[in-house]
Amino acid sequence: MGLLKKAAIAVPNFRIATNMEEAAKAADEIAKLSNSNDFVVKAQVLAGGRGKGVFDSGLKGGVKITYSREEALNVAKRMLGHRIYTKQTGEAGTVCSAITIVERKYLHREFYFAIALDRVTAGPMIIASSQGGMNIEQVAAETPEAIIKIPVDIEAGLCMETAKKLAADMGFNTLESQQEAAEIFTKLYKLFTETDATLVEINPLAEDNSGKGEFGFVSMNFDDNAEKKQPEIFALRDWSQMDERDVLNGAGLAMATMDIIKLHGGSPANFLDVGGAATAGQVNEAFRLITSDSKVHAILVNIFGGIMRCDVIAQGIVAAASELNIRVPVVVRLQGKC
Repeated sequence: MGLLKKAAIAVPNFRIATNMEEAAKAADEIAKLSNSNDFVVKAQVLAGGRGKGVFDSGLKGGVKITYSREEALNVAKRMLGHRIYTKQTGEAGTVCSAITIVERKYLHREFYFAIALDRVTAGPMIIASSQGGMNIEQVAAETPEAIIKIPVDIEAGLCMETAKKLAADMGFNTLESQQEAAEIFTKLYKLFTETDATLVEINPLAEDNSGKGEFGFVSMNFDDNAEKKQPEIFALRDWSQMDERDVLNGAGLAMATMDIIKLHGGSPANFLDVGGAATAGQVNEAFRLITSDSKVHAILVNIFGGIMRCDVIAQGIVAAASELNIRVPVVVRLQGKC
């Protein structure tokens, strides 16, 4: 939400907390700013479906509306440091190390709006619907006609005329609300391009009882290749949400492997390319580097031995296993020459 504020997009008052002391301070500050003790407490995790997720503390739902300071802090206590399980985390779940406490807005209608890179058009694609909220994936699966898709010419950008028509098609009924929504859409598109984002998702984008546009949850992904160009954004990366590590040979195989991990709900922290002329000692050193990070939960070795000899990789793995006291699962795929 901080990026949205910098882009001159109005967002609800919010604070981020990583412990109970910060949560108490956040609740007090939000209550003072909004003149209300109604809050929305949101788990900050890199996994979809958190609204219907379940914590190991017994708490159901990673987005909770609360009606007092005490209730908000009780929810915070049952989120922070606890593992949440959603349809995207798999059985391992993911630890919630931060929460956002947001002033509650009273919403009249909920919409969905996103901008994502589209492989087919090789450019930005706007995805929108009049039916926002936690069930948007179900809406897309059961009533695909409710989803609006608009490809955007990367050179022309998103013009106000197209943005206004989109607002009308989504169900913003008055000219005033259509104008306001269109301005939000164009600002979001500008944010998308200026931050090297691959995804900007607002769910829900909503109207309050007065017809004013409000933001619910904001999700953004960024092009990893833009790290040097966007140092402030990448400095915010939460490494505690990154678990799996890869050891591979060949960038093409590495990217394909990471795509498969992401497809099945994982989050690769990086890939380590051993190269085509690696020795058993270098493979051993690769394992030493990876296991030096206490946050690593698993190691995947994926080798296609077109250039690199599989027996050399195997020797390095055996040496690493005997010398490094590896305490995480190691999955190995070797295919090719020896």
